[in-house]
Amino acid sequence: MESFPVIDLEKLNSEERGTTMAKIKDACENWGFFELVNHGISHQLLDNVERLNKEHYKKCMEQKFKQMVASKGVEATQSEINDIDWESTFHLRHLPVSNISEVPDLEEDYRKAMKQFALELEKLAELLMDLLCENLGLEKGYLKRVFYGSNGPTFGTKVSNYPPCPKPDLIKGLRAHTDAGGIILLFQDDKVSGLQLLKDGQWVDVPPMRHSIVINLGDQLEVITNGKYKSIEHRVIAQTDGNRMSIASFYNPGSDAIIYPAPELVEKEEKGQVYPKFVFEDYMKLYAGLKFQAKQPRFEAMKTIESSINLGPIATV
Repeated sequence: MESFPVIDLEKLNSEERGTTMAKIKDACENWGFFELVNHGISHQLLDNVERLNKEHYKKCMEQKFKQMVASKGVEATQSEINDIDWESTFHLRHLPVSNISEVPDLEEDYRKAMKQFALELEKLAELLMDLLCENLGLEKGYLKRVFYGSNGPTFGTKVSNYPPCPKPDLIKGLRAHTDAGGIILLFQDDKVSGLQLLKDGQWVDVPPMRHSIVINLGDQLEVITNGKYKSIEHRVIAQTDGNRMSIASFYNPGSDAIIYPAPELVEKEEKGQVYPKFVFEDYMKLYAGLKFQAKQPRFEAMKTIESSINLGPIATV
């Protein structure tokens, strides 16, 4: 199997721009995942975020996780567990309104670092959206406009730690799923592995690389591209040693954004429009209960909803 795609973003500003854009195109069409190096986010900021995250887990999250495990009797089980994940998590919201100042138990240095990190990731996500538009033959800014809704995109971060697991054969760090949203930007541990994606029927490791940002595409980009790009099933395998850090940021459409296949792309397809038109918030309500199930029934359910309501004409800009 070919190697996992790693993209050097600095090469966009060199004579290798064409080759780099082709690599991004291939990664979007055939992997749904790729890893970015030289992405413009300072190594100093990444190191600071990693250090503060690991300190916060030790101080505020580790004991809570151990209590949760004990209360559910996970370590005593002898059979496979399919209804919980071996992960410790909390969430931060950045857009449309940040909640970082309200999240309890965060040191002030951590709040400041995560705010700065979120600003850098937002810029990177918007750059990637324009690169995707260029590769798709869509007008620059098209994806950003579709995502905007009435109040701008939604953007948040899931901060996760995957502690050492005594029974990784019986419980997943995170069960297999596709992501519901738009572009996902992951800053992951560079020493402890565990993230895998499903490609051609086989689970493939996403290699840990120092100071890289892993990108994957969510369900909304599959819809907007009429299936040209696909959201890809992925999972986290629990490990017997090492605590894996995962800071995943989700650049998603606004809650009232209307999502539909880009007319320019539909016109090029003999098969016509394959995916439904819907309000992003409606999709998220459906996804909440079906995250760990196949995505196709979710799309079919949204088609049923689409046929029963009128969302107005599809915009052509």
